[in-house]
Amino acid sequence: MSRAQPRRVIYRGRKIDLALVPVALADGLVEEREVVLHRGAVALVPMLDGDRVCLLRNVRYAVGKTLVEVPAGTIDLGETPEITAARELTEETGYHAARITKLAEWFVSPGVMNERMYLFRCDDLTPGPTSHQPDEHLEPLVVPWDDAVAMAYDGRIEDAKSIIAILFCERLRRNGWA
Repeated sequence: MSRAQPRRVIYRGRKIDLALVPVALADGLVEEREVVLHRGAVALVPMLDGDRVCLLRNVRYAVGKTLVEVPAGTIDLGETPEITAARELTEETGYHAARITKLAEWFVSPGVMNERMYLFRCDDLTPGPTSHQPDEHLEPLVVPWDDAVAMAYDGRIEDAKSIIAILFCERLRRNGWA
């Protein structure tokens, strides 16, 4: 990316912005590329009784179907990923966690966006009311851990962050959740 020319935001949205970013090509020319700018997000693995996990059925308008996912959400301005994790857990599932542990982080789709996803495990859960956003259509789905892993492998879970979260945690679980 050329430092002489800053990115140029051409669209500002609620959760994303779209920018044109100057990129130096191999032949020395500079062209603009589209980049989606995102504040980042969290993905949560809420464990109940050590062998069950709270997933969500989530209506996703972008793909026109209801997906099974781990709870997740966008980091609000001024929030840390840890604060977002606690907030999103309560909003989406109703649970409060006595322990929230950061496990990993990754770029979601670095070819077109700068979004960073932070993965947290949530333990020692206490139930409570949900607080869904007006545009959210969520239904908690508590399943045995082994069923969640099977769903990640057999295609019942189609969401990439959820597959990564479950399979990453399965690897940790097999190693004693170190």
